[in-house]
Amino acid sequence: MQFIKALLSGELLHRDQGKNVQANGRLRVGIIGTGKIGVDLLVKVRRSPWLDCVIFVGRNLQSAGMRYATDLGVRVSDKGINAFFEAENRCDIVFDATSAACHIEHAQIFDGLGLLAIDMTPSQIGECCVPALGLDEVLENKNISMISCGGQASIPVAQVLAKTIPGLTRIAVKSIVSPHSVGPGTLANLDEYYRNTKAGLKKYTGIQEFEVELLVDEINPDTRMLTTITAYCDSMDIDSLQLPLANMLKKIQAYVPGYKLESEPVLVNGGVRIDLSVEGLGDYLPKYAGNLDIINCAAIAVAEHYAQTAMLSHASRRSLIRHHHDTVQLEY
Repeated sequence: MQFIKALLSGELLHRDQGKNVQANGRLRVGIIGTGKIGVDLLVKVRRSPWLDCVIFVGRNLQSAGMRYATDLGVRVSDKGINAFFEAENRCDIVFDATSAACHIEHAQIFDGLGLLAIDMTPSQIGECCVPALGLDEVLENKNISMISCGGQASIPVAQVLAKTIPGLTRIAVKSIVSPHSVGPGTLANLDEYYRNTKAGLKKYTGIQEFEVELLVDEINPDTRMLTTITAYCDSMDIDSLQLPLANMLKKIQAYVPGYKLESEPVLVNGGVRIDLSVEGLGDYLPKYAGNLDIINCAAIAVAEHYAQTAMLSHASRRSLIRHHHDTVQLEY
């Protein structure tokens, strides 16, 4: 009875397990980190029919990212992590686009506040998630790791290779990116980048031995992200890769339209190699910054899945209220 009373009073309708479903049908989102990734996320969130950015958080109101958000009319704060304790900044999802070291501190705070933390850093705190390979992790964990740009680009194809090639023993992943799309945060977290990418590859392929490289193309600064995945094995039926690769490509392109194979799989000494590229959407970042765009697109896919689930739950509660109200009316 108390549950029904709470429903009728609206107490549970808008709380919905901590999810603040707004009148516009969107879930409240916060972003911490006002660099390139954070600002591009902001643009993508504002385009989403499921998400509403209620606070954009950094430490310097005069930074380019803060000024950009202010010009868009987005509420901003220079209080860092402390901004999320303020009632007007209450949200359900927070994107952490700071650094691996900062997220170690932030993760505990977000957990205490009951927020879904989407970790854009390679901190290895959260559960790895690649949208093309499933989104169950999003509803089962309160901290989701987007792994790394190289991980989002390579892991789906690496899983296809691991499932298709018998006796696969080792996978090598090499990504080449523009110097303009690699910020100081990435350079400061290179060791974490390698560890997190390998952790994601291991989770989704089951293979134990990996080589991971991230290279900057100083000669062609406008180059889009290029990634090569090489699987080493004793023998290979290359035709068996065609269908599963095509199916995986469709899944990835559903949220990263600029993801494509550069060529058909080719046999190399000791294995098979697949070359792919990622071109960005050109939102806040230039299109060649596919390495930043792919991780942001993946993060938005995670947040939208979480938000859509909240909307369904919200609708179910409204239906329950209407049903109970109609039943009471009939009784009288």
